[in-house]
Amino acid sequence: MTKTQVIAFLATQMNCSKNMAKQFVDTFLETVTVSLSKGKEVRIQGFGTFKVSKRAARNGVNPRTGASLQIKAMKVPAFKAGKDLKGKVN
Repeated sequence: MTKTQVIAFLATQMNCSKNMAKQFVDTFLETVTVSLSKGKEVRIQGFGTFKVSKRAARNGVNPRTGASLQIKAMKVPAFKAGKDLKGKVN
């Protein structure tokens, strides 16, 4: 499902305009992004948790040249599905 499809579905479900639904989606995504950028996790009961994980530095290989290279440590966003979400998917 694309962002446009999510907005259309939300507008239909909430009986509101697509512009209002787009505002809801954009505001939610911005809230999660800002929280993660500050190092905070976003926990939605029954749905899941968005958090920042640390990835250690490691050695890698350039697939084009085969040359060895060092990949530096970084922070990456992660999502862990909640119990309710897992149950509905399975």
